[in-house]
Amino acid sequence: MVGRPRLSRRPTRPLPPGPTAGWAVAEVEQALTVPVDPASAAFFDVDNTMMQGASIYHFARGLAARKHVRSRDLLRFGWYQVRFRTMASENGGHIASSRESALSFVAGWRVEDMERLCEEIFDDVMADRIWSGTRALAQLHLDAGHRVWLVTAAPIELGRIIADRLGLTGALGTVAEVRDGVYTGRLVGDLLHGPAKADTIRELATEEGLDLARCAAYSDSINDTPMLSLVGKPVAVNPDGALRREARRRGWEIRDYRTGRKAAIVAAPVLAGAGLMVGAVSAGKAVRRRRTSRRYNL
Repeated sequence: MVGRPRLSRRPTRPLPPGPTAGWAVAEVEQALTVPVDPASAAFFDVDNTMMQGASIYHFARGLAARKHVRSRDLLRFGWYQVRFRTMASENGGHIASSRESALSFVAGWRVEDMERLCEEIFDDVMADRIWSGTRALAQLHLDAGHRVWLVTAAPIELGRIIADRLGLTGALGTVAEVRDGVYTGRLVGDLLHGPAKADTIRELATEEGLDLARCAAYSDSINDTPMLSLVGKPVAVNPDGALRREARRRGWEIRDYRTGRKAAIVAAPVLAGAGLMVGAVSAGKAVRRRRTSRRYNL
């Protein structure tokens, strides 16, 4: 049985200098004074929902800049992950390819090195790509005393860093097996994608006594329909075409923080590079406290 760390909130580390840091720190300090509503929570997808583009793509850029990966490796990861990211339905062959590309990359890496790189690259590359509109939605939940979780197919290490920097409750992410502080090249379970997100949220709700009818979920992708269907308040954020149609059909709220041509441009990194690393690091999922858990609490 998979062990789970207890809920706890760590002091939030400051964001790097700039406009993002100011509002994030101020809002988090305010949120911590609000009584917690133990039955309510909000779940946010990361790529193109909380962050412009794909977090793994940005992570890959950071790795390439530090000479940790070769261009041909990024292209190979990208090819597998473009197929993975654009599949509206679960396809065992594509998911297996994504898993293999991920594992071939992280095997032999030390967890502490991966965590350090996640921190550095978030601060250098990702911090200014957080959608201010989505961040404001998360803050509304925090101000109401709700717990706020990121739910991502990306590595739990990366999800943890993003949640930590934004002052959120924690992250649910993909987990890779670790022995003696080193990634073995095997995943613990499957990539946290599609129906797996909904299954993990159900498990969390049972453990934490959440009333899913009082919870909210936010995503840009049709792949996250199972997660959105699970809660009382589903919201399509910067939705792809298929999710926009589904949201309209089902009467779900739609919020789009993109403007004009930018909406089309923002999608490019997801297709051209989302993959570049969702495989490369999707296997990098070791939680700092319990290395076998999809979940990390701050």
